[in-house]
Amino acid sequence: MKMNSSSLWAVLAALLLPITVNGSSHMDAPLITLDPAANTTDVYAFVSEVNMVKYLTVALSVYPHEEPGVGPNKYNFDDNVLYRIRVGAGAALPTQAVPNPKVAPVTYEFSFKTGYKNRNTIAQSYLGVIDTVGDAAQNLTQTYTVSKVVGRKRTTLFSNVIVPPNNQGLSTPKYNQGNDGNNPAKEGAADSMSLDDYTKAGIFTNPAGYQVFAGQRDDGFYADVQSIFDLDFSFSGPNKPFDSQGGYNVHTIVLNIPVSELGGDQQSAGVWAETLRKSVTVLRNPANIARGTWVQVGRQGNPLFCEALIGGNDKNLYNRVPVKDDVARFTKYASAPELASILGIQPDRRVNRSDLVGIFIPDVIKVDLSTGPARLAGGTASGAAPDDVGFHRLGIFGGDVLTSTIQDGFGGGALPGGWPNGRRFGDDVVDIAVIAVLSDLRTNPPQIFGDPMTDIDHVTQNDIGYNKVFPYAATPLNGRNHVH
Repeated sequence: MKMNSSSLWAVLAALLLPITVNGSSHMDAPLITLDPAANTTDVYAFVSEVNMVKYLTVALSVYPHEEPGVGPNKYNFDDNVLYRIRVGAGAALPTQAVPNPKVAPVTYEFSFKTGYKNRNTIAQSYLGVIDTVGDAAQNLTQTYTVSKVVGRKRTTLFSNVIVPPNNQGLSTPKYNQGNDGNNPAKEGAADSMSLDDYTKAGIFTNPAGYQVFAGQRDDGFYADVQSIFDLDFSFSGPNKPFDSQGGYNVHTIVLNIPVSELGGDQQSAGVWAETLRKSVTVLRNPANIARGTWVQVGRQGNPLFCEALIGGNDKNLYNRVPVKDDVARFTKYASAPELASILGIQPDRRVNRSDLVGIFIPDVIKVDLSTGPARLAGGTASGAAPDDVGFHRLGIFGGDVLTSTIQDGFGGGALPGGWPNGRRFGDDVVDIAVIAVLSDLRTNPPQIFGDPMTDIDHVTQNDIGYNKVFPYAATPLNGRNHVH
């Protein structure tokens, strides 16, 4: 399927505008930067297929800027944080003009517990070389429980699932090339058997067909974020291209949800994530502290919304209020983005941006479940699994499309192969978003900034290849051998 640039943007605008209801820099709001274990970095959502079963794959990454070379490597999920991935499908889709209040979104909750085999040692994380996940050498061991919550009904999907160790290097050799702790991390795998042993041991499947993984991964977001917040939108300088997130790890939860569990694939879904901490009430006796209820401290849907569009006065508020408040509270930031003025585009493109409102309000990632599986990114380095045929980092602007059976899309059901129709590992969300702000999708034909194939920030790939199979996120980088 071939389209010229004007027709591509025209159909994208037409697709998104009826939604009346979206990588990140990871440092989106002042308060949450003080709480890295609850700080959401990225949310992913896309249609996948395993053994002829269709899934909605969802992922949440937290704990930005994990330095692989640090010791004693205490980057971990927090036992006192409740991690949530929320999915609204059908009548519960948050982008419905009139959501049905009787139909609740499905909430998947992840709670962690940390234990130590030996607390009387300075070797807090590793007591030796880890041969198998959870063995005697893995001193710090985390387990977790996954619950599905719909309204007041709670179902336990997984109990006491183990988290693989972080990639330290010599203590975790099987993450790395040649199973040698001195080598770089293994590139992305093309099939499940090619995954490293630790990752394979961290994947669990339950009788209902759900698959889950939680553990340290490479940070899959790539962009020259430094130049954006340096207001250097020429992305120039002697050290370009510069991937600001290159060389760092994050902690990532990945869940494969059978589409049948959501009511089938003839519908769209909205996906977002939340992190919560317990409130604390101090009673009259200061020594008597009553634990309170879970309070939302962070959330995220689309890439870049809080970081690049929401003003400083409302960034902390964004992390505390529910998605249902987005229309009333945050529409103004998508409708008249300050970024448009900073970029110096003509005044009429700085206001009344109904096209951007259609993408970002409310802040959920919209996924058409009726399409086939999304094309997946691999890598370009030696040993990496290649990209799927037809994958493009710019999605539809690179000719990467999927076909819907429930909406006409670009004609004949054609939809974007990646963000803003879902978000895959490998989508170049900064380039897509900046081109959208610079362009005007409200007109017919739309006014497009340059060539949609333009390489905006000169960063066109991740620092390590992604896995082409579950859990899709790339191998965590080695503390002994990585590059910033």
